[in-house]
Amino acid sequence: QVQLVESGGGLVQAGGYVKLSCTVSGIDISMRTMRWYRQRPKNQREWVAHINSDGLTTYATFVKGRFTVSRDNAENTVYLQMNDLKPEDSAVYFCTILGSDQWGQGTQVTVSS
Repeated sequence: QVQLVESGGGLVQAGGYVKLSCTVSGIDISMRTMRWYRQRPKNQREWVAHINSDGLTTYATFVKGRFTVSRDNAENTVYLQMNDLKPEDSAVYFCTILGSDQWGQGTQVTVSS
């Protein structure tokens, strides 16, 4: 059974930072592309970042150099370092395996102004 568990969210002040983790069990993600999404209140889920098996990364336009996605295949974990956070970054953040319908429960990030 594949499980994804996001963690690391919390309450942070504007301009601050958090590092999210997504630990996967039940499948080896080393050859899989991983994605981070977020869902802000009253909004649809939107794509945030993408890392492929070679470590190549892409980001949504709104990230503007503030976020960094990385992976540790030995730990079967992907990370999302988020810096210079803004109130509009407040959302539940999810990770997923590209091409699967597997999602974690998400982790809440709240940025206060």
